[in-house]
Amino acid sequence: MVQEEHAGHDLLVVGSANADLVIGVERRPAPGETVLGSDLAVHPGGKGGNQAVAAARLGARTALLARVGDDAHGRLLLDAQRAAGTDTTGVLVGGAPTGVALITVDLSGDNSIVVSPGANARLTPADVRAAAPLVAGARVVSTMLEIPLETVAELAATLPAGGRLVLNPSPPAPLPAEVLAACDPLVVNEHEARFILGERAGELPEEWARGLLALGPRSVVVTLGAEGALVADGAGAESTRVPSLKVEAVDTTGAGDAFTAALAWRLGLGESLVEAARYAVRVGAAAVTRPGAQASYPTAEEVPAP
Repeated sequence: MVQEEHAGHDLLVVGSANADLVIGVERRPAPGETVLGSDLAVHPGGKGGNQAVAAARLGARTALLARVGDDAHGRLLLDAQRAAGTDTTGVLVGGAPTGVALITVDLSGDNSIVVSPGANARLTPADVRAAAPLVAGARVVSTMLEIPLETVAELAATLPAGGRLVLNPSPPAPLPAEVLAACDPLVVNEHEARFILGERAGELPEEWARGLLALGPRSVVVTLGAEGALVADGAGAESTRVPSLKVEAVDTTGAGDAFTAALAWRLGLGESLVEAARYAVRVGAAAVTRPGAQASYPTAEEVPAP
């Protein structure tokens, strides 16, 4: 089916929407230490909100299923989604204050994040069931663990035949077998891979991919930061390294979300996992060259050439 014949969305993101409260620091504080930072900046964020904006900015027909508070942060998030071109009919308002992420960014561009889920924790399985037309009409559904695991499990259980689920288990948590079995792919970084595998992790990304595939997902992508990504498409498949571009990193906040959104969109267009990952690493590389999360995401024209 060509894209023009598809009446729904290229990508439905089911996940978190947060206000990012960002402070730049020379170095992140040690336990018990206070450091001075820059002026506070407030940006629209959350892994779900980030993915939706990243995909929409690239040109994907994108919808977001999320929950925000009836407050100034919630209005900020909705405005950002609409400005990017996201369909926000699935964004629910009320039930708790909008989620907030406290972010420190050091001089190298690395970040540390603490999330207060707020309304994100009130996105329920019933909300997923009520959004059944959105789920059924999407080529690909992407989700993460900044919303309740039971909601992710409901999404996996109600995915229509032929639907494709992309899951980034962040923040990492034990995953039920039925959720793992629906992932195509499971997208993890080193920390998430090691958490899921525990003592069985090994030292190499190839070992992580093999170990994760043994747990049941249909495919696996391991993101490797500046080194790109590693993909393994199906049990017994050989893993493939996908190198990234060499760029000057300014801020890594949200770059993984841009990668996952681009990957999910391209998979929905019919690209192979390797082809989609090659595009996604270029999107992620572009994102780290600018400050912020959603503000750093490129349009299709701004994605670097291979």
